[in-house]
Amino acid sequence: MQYIQRLLERKFSRLSSFFKAVLVTGARQVGKTTMLKHLAQVQNRTYVTLDNLMARDLAKTDPVMFFQTYKPPIIIDEVQYAPELFSQIKLLCDESEETGRFWLTGSQQYSMMKNVRETLAGRIGILELHSLTKAEKDGIAFDNELDFSLPCLQERQAQTQNNNVINVFGHIWRGGMPQILHADDEQRREYFSAYVQTYLMRDAAEFGGITDSLRFGKFLASCAALISRQLNYKTLADAAEISQPTSKEWLKLLESMGIVFLLRPYASNKLKRLTKTPKLYFCDTGLAAHLTMWPTPETLLNGAASGHYFKNHVITELMKHYSYSQDNAGMFYYRDSNAQEIDLLVERGNTIHPFQIKKSALPDRREIRKFAILSKTSAKLGSGGILCMCEEPVPIDADNCFIPCNLI
Repeated sequence: MQYIQRLLERKFSRLSSFFKAVLVTGARQVGKTTMLKHLAQVQNRTYVTLDNLMARDLAKTDPVMFFQTYKPPIIIDEVQYAPELFSQIKLLCDESEETGRFWLTGSQQYSMMKNVRETLAGRIGILELHSLTKAEKDGIAFDNELDFSLPCLQERQAQTQNNNVINVFGHIWRGGMPQILHADDEQRREYFSAYVQTYLMRDAAEFGGITDSLRFGKFLASCAALISRQLNYKTLADAAEISQPTSKEWLKLLESMGIVFLLRPYASNKLKRLTKTPKLYFCDTGLAAHLTMWPTPETLLNGAASGHYFKNHVITELMKHYSYSQDNAGMFYYRDSNAQEIDLLVERGNTIHPFQIKKSALPDRREIRKFAILSKTSAKLGSGGILCMCEEPVPIDADNCFIPCNLI
């Protein structure tokens, strides 16, 4: 299978030339190992996976001998299985000025991340890889930094093909797991079934102590049914026949495993009566579509949930963009007690970029009137608009555009 260039490669290489160790976290099967092996092709770098039980046992019982056996520079896969290695990595980092000696992959579970940050503070850079974005699948790496201005969007438009709803929903339904990029419908279905039964169930048992796979399966499906909506722990608990505190713990586990992404509500001292409930999104829309049993891209596109899936697609594409880019930003949504809602706020410095997200190719321009509520905050309003299925960026007013979703 041909290697697909990952947008995280730039940031990873920068951190590897600065830190002595770099950890790439993320959900199972998103391509962490493939990316590191690809980047290591021009180097003489040892590779070991702790999925290998003998290597794992050595790492846990004798970290000193482990590094005598597997010498740096090294790639250590699934490092969460042997946190005993971190103290020895610290010693080895301190005895050399060489950067990039340790390339690690692992799941982002809470206990491991706490251990890494405490033990290797100042020595390690931490990055998260997600499943493939649509741009990665299309082989597009935009030349400019995304600021949502019309000139920026027009530059990007010149680098890509026109927006196409069939193409977009094909990506939404299939998802971005590298292994099923060229799979047929049956292979895709079997892949996701195995993914849930093996990786998710196994990790839930190992890292979350969840042994009731039947209830956990129901919980997963009920999360997918709430895609792009405000979290409702009672709904999730009732569907899985568990308590609300348990549903909170299970959701926290899914978030740490890189399966779901919670979009927090915007908070401001100058705006009262704002909601405090986050919205639930899946990091991979293909997994969500499988869990809710949409059999084809066409049924999903024409189904009642299509708008929710489109919002999930846009939100997670932007979440991945900011995870990989040098541009730091916070993402939120706005909702108040009067049910006034803005789908997405991107906060960069003291500037807020507001967006509505619509599946339509010709959405109502009056949607941007809701942005006026933000004038009550102390933040500066930047370029924004309506992220939608239009074919090219079109100005709405001096600050806002209709923005094709394939330009983010």
